[in-house]
Amino acid sequence: MCPEFPGPGQSDIGVSVTHHTAQTSARERNKVLAAVVVGTTIEWYDFFIYAFMANLVFAQLFFEPAGAGLAQIISLVSIGISFLFRPLGAFLAGHFGDRIGRRPMLVITLFLMGAATTLVGALPTYDMIGIAAPILLLLLRILQGLSAGGEWGGAVLMAIEHSPVHRRGLYGSFVQSGVPIGMLLATGVLAAVRALFPGDAFLEWGWRIPFFLSIILVIVGYVVRRAVEESPVFQEIKETAQQESAPIVQVFKRYGVVVLLCALVFMGNNAVGYMTTGGYVQGLASRPIDQGGFGFDPVGVQLANLGGAVSWLVFTFLAGWLSDKIGRKPLYLIGWVVLAAGVIPLFALSATGVAGVGWAVTILGVGLGLTYGAQAAWYAESFPASVRYSGVSIAYAIGAVIGGAFAPTIAQALLQATGTTWAIVWYLLATIVISVIGTLLLRDRTGIPLSIEFEHDGHWAHWRKGDPDPTAVGTASNK
Repeated sequence: MCPEFPGPGQSDIGVSVTHHTAQTSARERNKVLAAVVVGTTIEWYDFFIYAFMANLVFAQLFFEPAGAGLAQIISLVSIGISFLFRPLGAFLAGHFGDRIGRRPMLVITLFLMGAATTLVGALPTYDMIGIAAPILLLLLRILQGLSAGGEWGGAVLMAIEHSPVHRRGLYGSFVQSGVPIGMLLATGVLAAVRALFPGDAFLEWGWRIPFFLSIILVIVGYVVRRAVEESPVFQEIKETAQQESAPIVQVFKRYGVVVLLCALVFMGNNAVGYMTTGGYVQGLASRPIDQGGFGFDPVGVQLANLGGAVSWLVFTFLAGWLSDKIGRKPLYLIGWVVLAAGVIPLFALSATGVAGVGWAVTILGVGLGLTYGAQAAWYAESFPASVRYSGVSIAYAIGAVIGGAFAPTIAQALLQATGTTWAIVWYLLATIVISVIGTLLLRDRTGIPLSIEFEHDGHWAHWRKGDPDPTAVGTASNK
């Protein structure tokens, strides 16, 4: 079935809208895409700066009394702590996002993440206030986890529910691009700060600067996000008074299996991704040899990591576009093969030098993009309108917990236990296999109508890829 554009007074989701909305939808979509890209980039910049510092300096600044080896493990565990609170953030944001709207939650999560990140930069170290320092650090990391748990779902729905049906994958890839762009920004800032404040200067106070920059980014993000309109699907839900009173309960009661499968689909990408976004490869490559690292130039390693961010970004957009052509599931299956091929040489290449780190993460970024770009669209199409915010947020949060939460910690523990990075490779390949199973079992609903009307007319459960939209009017089509 060929793509068709809606006639006058119709939206791309197969429900009636005003003529004014139809005329301004293209402009509004551009504003929405700008808002989700800027906002998610800022959120992930904050998240990655913490992860990078946990690999580089937090063991010395906050956990040193535990001893060098254990301090590094605890520092990496602090990255994963936030993931344990992502489901709670997803529950809260999902509940209120399905009740009061997508846009308010985007602003709240942005401010929460920005405040927590800025305060990390202002924290006294263990030498200054003792045990209170790591406790405060962990509390702020928990706030980051709560924010990240709610941010992604809201950004996804704002993009997907505003998008044309035949471009959902592409529009969703803009949300996904926040990760590699945030990594580009965080990596670039960190490289610049380490170059300007080398050695002891970085350890004493230079590490704080990237955290303080967050407050400027949050202000920019707020200005952009407050200008966008609410999702048209949520407007429809409000107008028909069909919000679920307890969307979280309904998600687990009616769509629990879907939540689990979506989480499994995310597991492999998240575990592998946190080798770079969690700062593990960079930390391993730049730590001195006597501390268990490769001993490469820290600034060079950070700059080499930019290659991974760029390839991830490019293939994220390619994956979103391609998934609109061939479907979500076929694209993912291709992506898992490519990702596995990138995992196998990851550490062997990284051990050869700074250039090797660059090649390793650049190759890895191809598979990461192909298994991430279409995720927003596939998740959004897996849940009906009334519980969609809750469904996508919780599935994403659970996938992050079982995938990337403790991936750097597990990697370091495997390295210390076996003395070889090949143990890490086998662990990462195992997570990819699990995600392949989830991919094969999760239904591909590419093009399914997203409106509340479609859900409550009883069509949702029986719809298959390629079916027409029975609620569409005029010349509107879902394909």
